[in-house]
Amino acid sequence: MSEPEQIVWQGRFITAKQRGRWEYVGRARDIQAAVILAQVDGDVLLVEQHREPLGGPCLELPAGLVGDQTAGEAIEAAAARELEEETGYRPERIERLGRFASSPGMVSETFHLVRATGLTKVGEGGGEEGEGITVHRVPLSEVAAFVDAKRADGLFMDVKLLVLLGAGLLAE
Repeated sequence: MSEPEQIVWQGRFITAKQRGRWEYVGRARDIQAAVILAQVDGDVLLVEQHREPLGGPCLELPAGLVGDQTAGEAIEAAAARELEEETGYRPERIERLGRFASSPGMVSETFHLVRATGLTKVGEGGGEEGEGITVHRVPLSEVAAFVDAKRADGLFMDVKLLVLLGAGLLAE
């Protein structure tokens, strides 16, 4: 039987926890995350933004929090809201692809991977004030070269970009 989880510290969004001698962090208030595979005519949408924990810019799939503003928010609704906010594209459909953990040895947070299709450009994106998100529309066939070029420029790469190597996830 596992030892009980103890909260060591809790902020607005993050909770530091301990179970036995194991220390880890998670999201506060049962907040979840959605990561979005967004496709437009054979291209994928990527976002670039400064990430304070890394101390620099990071290339990522669009993503956002579920339930941070409204308790009980549906994953699909949050993903559509975040995609439009970050990229300026509104999806016609959001399909759940699964739940994943990106760093399970240190973080209890999981994310829901979704695919967004039927996209319509309705704005510029860029995120909320102060987020400074840059949107990149990249042909799927050029993603590897684009990632290599951004890495050479000194950007960090979010592990979730690895999903783009699995072309089966992008097939409609």
